[in-house]
Amino acid sequence: MGRVDGKIALVTGGASGLGKADCELLAAEGATVFIADINGAAAEALAGRIGGSARALTHDVTSEADWLRVYGEIERAHGRLDILVNNAGIVIVANPEDTTLEQFQRAMAVMATGVFLGCKHGLPLLAKSRAASIINISSTASHFGYAPFFAYSAAKGAVRSMSKSVAIHCQEQGYPIRVNTVHPSAIETPMVQAAEGRAGQEQAIPDGVLPAGATGSPRDVANMVLFLASDESRFLTGGEYLVDNGLSIHP
Repeated sequence: MGRVDGKIALVTGGASGLGKADCELLAAEGATVFIADINGAAAEALAGRIGGSARALTHDVTSEADWLRVYGEIERAHGRLDILVNNAGIVIVANPEDTTLEQFQRAMAVMATGVFLGCKHGLPLLAKSRAASIINISSTASHFGYAPFFAYSAAKGAVRSMSKSVAIHCQEQGYPIRVNTVHPSAIETPMVQAAEGRAGQEQAIPDGVLPAGATGSPRDVANMVLFLASDESRFLTGGEYLVDNGLSIHP
């Protein structure tokens, strides 16, 4: 029996990077996974590789109409949602002076507005679950000052604070929904590769304990997502979990 056996999950930005690893692991542990991504073809390809427990959805997280459509499809198919992973994200390399208004608004639309819409419209469906979990992917950038990633850091900070408010709201309303955030440091994904100027050049991540400053694997984050999605974490809500190989404790 899998750790999320029988649960219904939705992962945004699910076709690549962290989202892909989340979808693969949740499906392997027994969940039915809706892979939502703006790249519908990539989502279809991943669903095909995972098999019958996965379904692809073309989804723009900045669109309220898209969120309503996606939730409508899930409700018609299953009547409830147990796991929501708000993972979709973009990175724009620009400091506070160089960031354009358009870039800032785009980052906020994908990562802050996208999470807002996902939570707002998802709560009624998640409330139909016996025990639901929202996992919002933030970043260590919400804890530190990263001038070259100004808009990204701002958006991830919004995710961090919004999630705590949603967690409290769910408790106040008596909803069976927990809300937590995951804060990865540098993880070997296409987004990080592009930010580091090595787009398409994947580097191998060794097994075992990694040295300080090392890049992590998407599976390192997916393992935390799986734990928070499972009933094993039933007493955890409003928390923030750094998956950063000790980055936050270094002087």
